[in-house]
Amino acid sequence: MSAASLKPSARSAHAGTTEPIWVRYTLIGVALTFMFLFLVLPLAAVFTEALRKGLDAYLEALKEPDAWSAIRLTLITAAIAVPLNLVFGVSAAWAIAKYEFRGKAFLTTLVDLPFSVSPVVAGLIYVLMFGAQGWFGPWLQAHDIKIVFAVPGIVLATVFVTFPFIARELIPLMQAQGNDEEQAAIVLGATGWQTFWYVTLPNIKWGLLYGVILCNARAMGEFGAVSVVSGHIRGQTNTMPLHVEILYNEYQSVAAFAVASLLALLALVTLVIKSVIEWRHEQELKASAQTPPERPMASSPDAVV
Repeated sequence: MSAASLKPSARSAHAGTTEPIWVRYTLIGVALTFMFLFLVLPLAAVFTEALRKGLDAYLEALKEPDAWSAIRLTLITAAIAVPLNLVFGVSAAWAIAKYEFRGKAFLTTLVDLPFSVSPVVAGLIYVLMFGAQGWFGPWLQAHDIKIVFAVPGIVLATVFVTFPFIARELIPLMQAQGNDEEQAAIVLGATGWQTFWYVTLPNIKWGLLYGVILCNARAMGEFGAVSVVSGHIRGQTNTMPLHVEILYNEYQSVAAFAVASLLALLALVTLVIKSVIEWRHEQELKASAQTPPERPMASSPDAVV
């Protein structure tokens, strides 16, 4: 049917489903301009300022003992917080997606709590609990246990602000997959661990990796909660974001931007890994969609009694 033979109502409905070309180019231009101003330009400014006095000054800023201590503490904190959140995220997602029980809605709300609470408030909570004047402060001092203004407090604050990421990636994925495959495995005699390892984990592996990447990125870049509980002790309780703040406040701009460039590189590496995982997931989905279904085997005439 030609366009001339369409009725006016049909032509107007057809025209309403596509935008004029100038609208599309305008939207693309606005999106690219926004990305350039708020993403590309700040990243370029970080690396430009870091290398403003040359490569030697850049490397010297990274070789300082305080910088190495901040890098080491950041990696240690992420290495502790991410596995803890991995265990919690998988457990919480499995409980919420696979079972019905009292308090399920309350547990889901608790998982989302760090998204609604300011990181600074989260840090103050740990100070009120484990500080010198806090609930457990006298007992901790009596037993010479340090949590606030020490590495354990930094780890606790990081765990708090990052624990929703893995659970929130897995909950909708597990709910969409349902329980049929797990129930079939149990009926066939599989144990709970075998069911998780051979049935559940292969189905959630890409979502799990995606959540781990986001959790790790937030753990290494956390500032607010860690700033409250760290005490800003140079060489001991400063992570990379806190070290950048101290250097910048002391007008050591090259050193500050040099450490900040490491955080930017970690962010770029995270984005690359995230893109690779998404691409691999899409390839698997396409391959599974193109695989023809198995045909049932025809019974031989000799088998018919």
